[in-house]
Amino acid sequence: MEVAIHPASLPARPYGDGGLMFSLDDVRAEAIALLEGIEDGPSLDDRARALITVAVNVSVTSFNADAMEDAIQAGLDEGVEAEAIQEIIALVSGLGVHSLMEGSRRLALRLGAADQPLDEARQALWDRHVGDDAYWAAMEAETPGFLKGLVAMSPDAFEAFFTYCAVPWKTRWVRAVTKELAAMACDASSSHRYRAGLRLHLRNALKLGAGRIAVLQALELAAAAPRHRGL
Repeated sequence: MEVAIHPASLPARPYGDGGLMFSLDDVRAEAIALLEGIEDGPSLDDRARALITVAVNVSVTSFNADAMEDAIQAGLDEGVEAEAIQEIIALVSGLGVHSLMEGSRRLALRLGAADQPLDEARQALWDRHVGDDAYWAAMEAETPGFLKGLVAMSPDAFEAFFTYCAVPWKTRWVRAVTKELAAMACDASSSHRYRAGLRLHLRNALKLGAGRIAVLQALELAAAAPRHRGL
């Protein structure tokens, strides 16, 4: 599929000191707004707390060897199965896909790729992986142009995205609501602060039964994520 370049379709924006920043205060304000009217609900149990702590510590945006090892050992000491910890590690390893999401959708907007009709092969891929699934519709709403642009520009990357994202949801050692809270916490951490992911995973956690207290406790764990040291 050929795509035409429309450079005026995505205006240039300043970055660095001159651009918009999504700060930690903004993270909390965004969460509080989404929690309006939500009942308190129960606190995180020890297992969920241990797994979310592992998540924010092994995240590539933390990349702190001592913190990783401490969080993993603490989880094991808490009695969390190694399989559950591995499932969480697989889940948060997907943070790298945010580069794909934000880079690809911007390229797609510049090319006008997301607005072009799909050929038969690409439409079949779209129907198989996206269709009318509300989860992916919510993602497309938060990252407009990503999925439609990706399938147009790179069917291989589109299919690989769905294959990898599915991995931590196949084994089911960890409750779905805990996985959503863990993903939300990673997106809210001080070294990442990804608004689209925060909103998507927070809403998913609420749909799965998380209450206000559990969400705020997960955000506290995110705020305590270790300083990035590099490996």
